[in-house]
Amino acid sequence: MSTAETPATASPSTISKGLEGIIAANTRLSDVRGDVGKLIYCGYDIDELAGKVSYEEVVYLLHHNHLPSPKELDELKSVLAGYRELPQGVIDMLVKLPPDCPPMHAIRTGVSALGCYDTVADDDTMDAQRRKALRLIAQIPVVTAYFHRARQGKPLVHPDASLGEAANFLYMVDGEKPSAEKVNTMDMCYVLHADHGMNASTFSARVTIATLSDMYSAITTAIGTLKGPLHGGANEGVIKMLQEIGSLEGVDAYVAESLAQKRKIMGIGHRVYKVLDPRAPHLKRMAQILSAKLGDPKWIQMSERIASLMLEKKNLHANVDFYSATVYFSLGIPTDLFTPIFAIARTSGWTAHVLEQLADNRLIRPQSVYTGPVGLKVVPLAQR
Repeated sequence: MSTAETPATASPSTISKGLEGIIAANTRLSDVRGDVGKLIYCGYDIDELAGKVSYEEVVYLLHHNHLPSPKELDELKSVLAGYRELPQGVIDMLVKLPPDCPPMHAIRTGVSALGCYDTVADDDTMDAQRRKALRLIAQIPVVTAYFHRARQGKPLVHPDASLGEAANFLYMVDGEKPSAEKVNTMDMCYVLHADHGMNASTFSARVTIATLSDMYSAITTAIGTLKGPLHGGANEGVIKMLQEIGSLEGVDAYVAESLAQKRKIMGIGHRVYKVLDPRAPHLKRMAQILSAKLGDPKWIQMSERIASLMLEKKNLHANVDFYSATVYFSLGIPTDLFTPIFAIARTSGWTAHVLEQLADNRLIRPQSVYTGPVGLKVVPLAQR
């Protein structure tokens, strides 16, 4: 059987595995400057936004390219609060899912189901697309909270229109009004996770909507991409790693063994940032404060030691997942809700990218280089 030479359909020099370094779009939304450790939303450095604006203000910024006036902010909050109610059919589906269903599976399924109940899901006018974007920003936290309560066998806590996005989610998960400190912490986490350039889940959302599919399909695609451990799922891996190590005294041996076995240290290093992830210091400060107040500082102490060793031995910095895990854990949030929280916050960025793609759309269709054989001949079935 002949295996003729591979056809030279493209020069190997044009291949970029993982599309590294390939520019796929122009965007006004965010800029990740990996060489200097900068993250910019619509002209604002993340250090300028974190702690100074609310998540709702960032939603407005990403969708309108400027920070809102007080009137515009109030209107957005009112719209989001009004969109939180889920169709009864989606609620019925969520409460019937297996209790051991991973939350990211439930959210992915819930968002897809929301599209089934939206009678204008395929309305492609930009006004309709914007309404669907805001509806998803408001409803994905509700989907998450309902499923979490249902899997515990607890009664559902319905949205409170008087609460902002971060406060309402915490209220629906815990069943009690959260403290101001808890709300402020979660709100800043939302701000830090709202958008991040052409990351894998954002790219997948743009690929889907570029076919002129619908908003629900695009965000379902993004959620499915985010759940991978090399993307949003990394934050769950961090806390599992810390629990496995168990104590500050065990850190050095764990790191040494991991490096010797070429095993990845979760939350360390980044595909784009060659220096410190600019979001990490904000989360580190929150983790330090929360750990001190909870009276169990070992998690942040272990994290700091791991980060120090990895910087010393491999010149790799901590990324956003590394400290967000400790923050969420300190807030009493179950480990398997870490990535859903990432999805809740990132929906603002995903939807903004979908709208941007639609405004100047072109089907995203990269090529590949075929490396298989050619010229093969079929052997009759009886002779194989």
